[in-house]
Amino acid sequence: MAYWFLESELFGYEKGAFTGAYGVKPGRVEMAHRGTLFLDEISELDMSLQSKLLQVLQDGQFCRIGSQEDKKVEVRVVCATNRKLEQEIENGTFRSDLFYRINVVNLHLSPLRERAGDIPDLVSYFLEYHNRKYNCRAKLLSNEMMAVLCKYHWPGNIRELENLVKRYVILGSEDVISADLAPRPADFFNTDIPVDGQISLKKLTRQAVRELERKVILKVLQNHHWNRKQAAKALSISYRALLYKIRDAGLPSNRMTKRPDPQIPKQEIAAD
Repeated sequence: MAYWFLESELFGYEKGAFTGAYGVKPGRVEMAHRGTLFLDEISELDMSLQSKLLQVLQDGQFCRIGSQEDKKVEVRVVCATNRKLEQEIENGTFRSDLFYRINVVNLHLSPLRERAGDIPDLVSYFLEYHNRKYNCRAKLLSNEMMAVLCKYHWPGNIRELENLVKRYVILGSEDVISADLAPRPADFFNTDIPVDGQISLKKLTRQAVRELERKVILKVLQNHHWNRKQAAKALSISYRALLYKIRDAGLPSNRMTKRPDPQIPKQEIAAD
């Protein structure tokens, strides 16, 4: 987002402050007076805007663009980021004084892959929300598909989960989302190294082999239209071994049955 646009959104402007400023506009900071201002991805904030935000937190005042006079404000600021701000300070992209101002109560939210128990509730919520939004009647996901979702690594976190459920609601079949749950080659080695630097190479190798095996099995099953006997023959393993590997990898035991389209008149389906 352009610096000037973000500055005007946060702090507002006076009439004639710049081309197109035909009237006075209060910013988000001013509008949050005696309330709460939520700033998502605070690490993306330009250094100059970080200075203005620091003034708000320290002195409780700010200045609109084009104004010569400061305004008083009382606001609670809540920030979120997916980066380590301490590292951003070392890189010179985030002010240390602003960090210590906002780092009063620090809540760490683990990535979705570490909170598999939350996935069923999130899926239920997104399913109900998007059914209502698009006037659809998509059914609950099967237990097998839910098990696959709980074992998936979710590099895109909750946004990825919501988009997947939205696609299922609109298209009405589990088949349209199953392919997206196959791991990508780059994901095999996208491993978080602990702070102490200790990591088990054997464990990492086992994970990489297991993910690669899962992807190969899924691809072969899809190529053989989920005929497991043909897939076992193509993989040069026994049918019984394939069934075990399918279960161990969290894959569906057979192809998801395509659900019949809801009997809803076309004119009632809302467009995004």
